Amino acid sequence: MADVKQAKVVLDEAEMPTHWYNIVADLPTPPAPPLHPGTQQPLTPDDLAPLFPMGLIEQEASTERWIEIPAEVHDIYRLWRPSPFYRARRLEAALGTTARIYYKYEGASPVGSHKTNSAIAQAYYNKIAGRTRLTTETGAGQWGSALAFASQIFGLSCEIWQVRSSYEGKPYRHVLMETFGAKVHSSPSGLTEAGRALREQFPDTTGSLGMAISEAVEAAAKDPDASYSLGSVLNHVALHQTVIGQEALKQLELFGEEKADFLFACAGGGSNLSGIAFPFLRENLDGRANTRIIACEPTAAPSLTQGEFRYDFGDTAHLTPLLKMYSLGPDFVPAAVHAGGLRYHGMAPLVSHCYHEGLMEAIAIKQREAFEAGVVFSRAEGIVPASESNHAIAGAIRQARAATEAGESPVIVIGVSGSGQLDLPAYAEYLSGNMADS
Repeated sequence: MADVKQAKVVLDEAEMPTHWYNIVADLPTPPAPPLHPGTQQPLTPDDLAPLFPMGLIEQEASTERWIEIPAEVHDIYRLWRPSPFYRARRLEAALGTTARIYYKYEGASPVGSHKTNSAIAQAYYNKIAGRTRLTTETGAGQWGSALAFASQIFGLSCEIWQVRSSYEGKPYRHVLMETFGAKVHSSPSGLTEAGRALREQFPDTTGSLGMAISEAVEAAAKDPDASYSLGSVLNHVALHQTVIGQEALKQLELFGEEKADFLFACAGGGSNLSGIAFPFLRENLDGRANTRIIACEPTAAPSLTQGEFRYDFGDTAHLTPLLKMYSLGPDFVPAAVHAGGLRYHGMAPLVSHCYHEGLMEAIAIKQREAFEAGVVFSRAEGIVPASESNHAIAGAIRQARAATEAGESPVIVIGVSGSGQLDLPAYAEYLSGNMADS
């Protein structure tokens, strides 16, 4: 057990997870399968082969509980894993709360976010399958940066379509991708049929992840040596991220806590949320805990709190399979809020299924409340969180204050998905008083 005054727990390398956890094996009801957009029938491996290597296709459809992490991936994970887990004592003091607050910090990865956990795995499986080029989309740029880094590690070329609002508002993100050797385009671009059609239809658009996905999918589908890589939404992406929650459970135990009462994580497409939440949800399903898992999404893209649970396209040009998810519609273009990684019209099918079954909750956070929370957190803990992470922090602060008013002392865990050092223009806008809510 950690000393009661200890504020940080970092696991030894020997305690790193050796397997990814697949929640499909433990769900009370099976999730709905993705459908072919033409036949409306469940997808087959052959349907996905033009876009993904077989290793990832097998993971996408797997019902096995544990999937071994390849040694080559595990070795690269050691650059930043296990990631640190903190007791937020100074934040507790700043809030004057009776709650005990902890946070899992993924900003220590080479590109400063959790996205690297899946990027390395995806680049590895594409490399061994003989693919030489990866295409993808990115919002704020964390996923694009992660895939650019991973592609460089495995000797693959990488082409990225970044949502226009983030491309223009977060210039250092695409500079980071280009530093790792990637080609980056503002989306919608004039380089694809989908992009040209979207520019004609929406000439002044700020772009969306749905639009950027259309361009990246089209580019990959036309090149037999290319694969499309997605940084969120799909089952295999959620799978790769579960190293986060597995570590957090061990680290919470080292602090002497038997369980968490609340877990807060930001939610856009679902990668960060599923990564930390699914291992905690396993504890709930096995009867060892009753943690309330709360997805924190932006009011600008409230797919869980305002979307419909239905089959829908994952992109604006209707090139992707149909996914059973909470969706605002593929034509939905969110306001150009700074949390670019959360500006997606849908939610991961596995997250959507869990939410629909009542296994987790969701709240929507306005932009100014999110950044107010981020500033409070920064001044207390010395870490500037990513714009996306601020939503989870805001949700946790709400709960901590409510607990204090009720005279309760719950254990609250926050998933802090990444660093906000490249989000400083957004913080400047908030600090100047010029930030608007969507």
